[in-house]
Amino acid sequence: MERRGKRSRNAPIDLQGLIQSAYPDLPENQRKVADVLVQRLREVPFLSVLDLQEISGTSKATVVRLAQNLGFSGYLELRDRVREGAQSELSGAEPFPLLSGESTEETLTAVARQDVKNITQTIGQIDRAAFDRVTDLILKATHVYACGLGISSLLASVLSYSLNQVAVRATSFSHEHETFFEQMHQVRPTDVVIAFSFRPYSRETVDTVRALASRGVPVVAITDRVTAPICFVSKAALPIVCQNLLFTNSISAVSVLINALTTEVALRNRRRATDNLRKTEQLLRRAGHYFTE
Repeated sequence: MERRGKRSRNAPIDLQGLIQSAYPDLPENQRKVADVLVQRLREVPFLSVLDLQEISGTSKATVVRLAQNLGFSGYLELRDRVREGAQSELSGAEPFPLLSGESTEETLTAVARQDVKNITQTIGQIDRAAFDRVTDLILKATHVYACGLGISSLLASVLSYSLNQVAVRATSFSHEHETFFEQMHQVRPTDVVIAFSFRPYSRETVDTVRALASRGVPVVAITDRVTAPICFVSKAALPIVCQNLLFTNSISAVSVLINALTTEVALRNRRRATDNLRKTEQLLRRAGHYFTE
């Protein structure tokens, strides 16, 4: 593997981006170290070479070689640069301007402006080829399964509902009475699993899709970074910008993506989708589902 050039000491560092770019060319042992770095990014400023060696099950030399392949003189420089970036981030602007009282905009305008920014950035960063691959996987699948925890569970349900509306068999994993592991036995390699995973990343979601991928089930990741832990076991990843003015992730851009995927599926399978929508409408009207004066 060709080693990347030394990095300017003053240049900002995006460790996740560096690893994502280099990952396909890394030897297997270095990939193990890279996986640990991505999964424990916030801990990197506090991890020693020995820590990484033990966690990844590799060697000190492997840790150092990975750092060098990423363009650093060694792991210590990599760690110092990440630490400097973390300190700069902590000393930056207040992350919740509405709560700090620093925002001069009314709440509705401030939140709407942030969500518009999320949607615009998401549209700009999603690879259209990856979007097309995900649509193809959905259309070819015998069954689509969606999963996620917390607010991601709600998003999985919305996606499943939307796909069913356009004649795609879809089910979201529930988490009321069974774990994901107890439900995944029904998934086959002819199906596709779409997993929602946002920081802080759920270990159960990541472990579930890793197990499914090992069985040959294609996995699609909808997440906040292409270097999120879930991406390393996915056939395709669709990154979403979900910055919020409060503590949770914003779902505005995710909703747009779900709508776009469902619409694209319907357009490529227009006759079947239209027929399904018409029949469903007729059945609901006959059953008196709608209120009429």
